[in-house]
Formats: sequence, C-alpha cells, structure tokens
Amino acid sequence: MRPTWATVDLDAITHNVRALRSVVAPSQLCAVVKANGYGHGAVPVARAAIAGGATWLAVAFAGEGIELRDAGIDAPVLVLSEPRPEEMAEARAADLCVTVYTADGIDAAARAAKVVGAPWPVHLKIDTGMHRVGVAPRHAVAAANRIASVPSLQLGGVCTHCAVADVPDDPFTAQQLDCFDQVLAALRENGHQPAIVHAANSAGAIAHPHARRDLVRCGIAIYGIAPSSALEGSVALRPALRLRSEIVHLQTLDAGERVSYGRRWQAERVARVATIPIGYADGVRRSYGLDGGVVLVRGKRCPVIGVVTMDQLLVDVSDVDPQLGDEVMLIGAQGNSVITANDVAATLGTIGYEVACALGARVPRRYVGGAS
Repeated sequence: MRPTWATVDLDAITHNVRALRSVVAPSQLCAVVKANGYGHGAVPVARAAIAGGATWLAVAFAGEGIELRDAGIDAPVLVLSEPRPEEMAEARAADLCVTVYTADGIDAAARAAKVVGAPWPVHLKIDTGMHRVGVAPRHAVAAANRIASVPSLQLGGVCTHCAVADVPDDPFTAQQLDCFDQVLAALRENGHQPAIVHAANSAGAIAHPHARRDLVRCGIAIYGIAPSSALEGSVALRPALRLRSEIVHLQTLDAGERVSYGRRWQAERVARVATIPIGYADGVRRSYGLDGGVVLVRGKRCPVIGVVTMDQLLVDVSDVDPQLGDEVMLIGAQGNSVITANDVAATLGTIGYEVACALGARVPRRYVGGAS
C-alpha cells in the first residue's frame, strides 16, 4: 500500500559472491546472512549466495540459523557466537555448526550432541585482540583438549576475527594473524588438526591475503557495499539494495518559515518543500537532515530539511520541477546520479553496515533476479 519500498537485486548478490570467490580462491566462501541478511532478507540472500558458489552460510544466533533451515536451506550454517547452554539442543537438532569458546559452552554442546549420536563438529574461536568473544590464546589448547575429550564432539574448525582489517595499513591485523598462527601451531603440536581454519571477514578477504585460510566469511561485501572507503573499488561489486519512496505532498513556504519538530530548519528564500512517507521508524536517522543528508529527485541531489519524523521526512525541492508522485531515491541510482549506503554513512558519521541493517521491518522488500 505504501509508495515506499526497498528493491533487492538477487543477481547482484550472486555476482558479488562470484567476484569475491575469484579473489580469494582457493579458499571457500562463507556468506554471512545474519541480521536478516544485513537488512536485505536472509533467506533470499542465502539462496542467491549459494547460487554464486558460497559453500557455507553464517548467522549470529541459533534462531537465525533455524530460520534458514525452516526455509529448506540445507547448506552448512555456522553460528558465529556461542549459543547459550539452553539453546544448544535446538542448534544441534537443526544441524547448525556452533562456535564455542567457554567451558560451559563446550559442555553444553557435548550434552546436546549426545542426543543425536554422531559427533558434532564445533568451531573454536580464538580471541587474538578483538576482545569481544573467544578463548584467550593461552587457553586455546586446553579448550581444544576439552572438546577432544568428549566423544560426542569434534574440533571441526578454528577461527578468529580481525578488528581493523578495513584499514589496510594498520599493522594490528598482521599482529592478530601472527598470534593466530602461534595458536594453530600449538594446537597441532598437541595433536589437534581442525578441518577448517578461518580468519577473514570481507575486509580481510579483500585486503589481506594471509587472512584467507581455508574459508573467508564475507558479509558486507556480498551486498555490494565496500567494507570501508579505503577498499572502495577493490573488487567489482554491484550494490544489491535500492531504497525509494515518492512525493506525496507539496507546499510552498515563504522565506523565514521553519519546518518539522523543533523548527530547526529555516527557509532562506521562498521554498518548495516535499513530504516523503518514510521516517526514522523505517531506518532513516532522525538527524539525517540536520547532518546534511540528501535524496535524489529527478536525478538531482535535494537536501533533507529539519528533523526526520517517525513516518515522514521533508525535502527542499526548490531547484527541481517536482510533481506529486515523483520518485525519491534514498539509496540507489536515479538518472546519472547515485547515493550509496556508504554515502549515507559518511553523512551520518557511521558505516554502511549500520545503514543497511537499520532498514526497518515495515519497509517492504521487493526481490528481482535470482533463480526464479
């Protein structure tokens, strides 16, 4: 019913996976579809990524993996954070591969695995400096020994996560990888031979060949969004998301009149102002107009003015010849102009990841391309 929707190009997802695979070969590619596929839709993105050659999928929580299984997706699914003990049984029943890094987590996985019978491959995460989750390097061998001591578990993989891979010249990535290599050597010396080793996120996969191990975990890049401005254009990616709305109301304001809550924007001249039915409840930051945000109308950049409200925002369209029903592009191309997720992020002082993930649930997704 709304004239506001997001279009997701599934062929772009497939293209991006193929492009990234060509960069990281012979490493396998794991498509990260957590957070509802970074706002794009986890299930259709997962299918498009598999069509492009992704051999694994990754999610943040067991529930996200179960959603993929309920949709009939049978590819290997890695849960990137250790499930709570009470979630392990469901994760095992859904044939998810879980990440572990605590004694309680390993023990809970072992109990859940006994019910099924066959050994459950789990991945041990090493904290090499991100200091978010993971086992400390000095305790990695003990954790691997704990896994190996339980017949219902096996060490299917060992992984870590890079904190600054999106800054190619930062030496900390090399330090993390050196630490990771030391842990891997210690594990091998103690008889542990994980089937899969992985360390690279999108930035690591693109900019750090030494991070590409057996598998790379690509999230933001499969959606056609560069991990950082430093990596823009490093791989020929196609943005998968377009966010559009349209003009539903037009008015003319005299010089000196103010708009929206707080009346924080004032017309310096007679202004033509358009109302657009999308707001912060849909994922557009309330401060977008105050921070210098723009949209495209008739192929021209027009400023968002005043504060964005819950359901609507206002645009100064004085420099175009607007009509009711004109398309308004918030993310995507219109004519010869384009606004990317990273452009929006730069305006807001954040990253493209947040812009994509912030897209609200009430914004309809329309899918184009794909096998169907």
